Amino acid sequence: MGKIRPSAILILAALVGLLLLAIVFMVVGWDVPEGGTPMSTMGWIAMFVGIVATLALGGGLMFLVFYSSRRGHD
Repeated sequence: MGKIRPSAILILAALVGLLLLAIVFMVVGWDVPEGGTPMSTMGWIAMFVGIVATLALGGGLMFLVFYSSRRGHD
């Protein structure tokens, strides 16, 4: 195993910090305003399905990029 460079640790720490900041912002900011309507169960299901479909599409496209690159089709 190679030695981990300090710059890699710094980059990883910055990315983890940004992730935590985004999570805190989501928790604090995701509030139903006064007199607002909260998201229904069907809304949550639709959002979950959209997230899963987007991740699957991105993963499939990345697979095709690597597959075609290894087969020499680029």
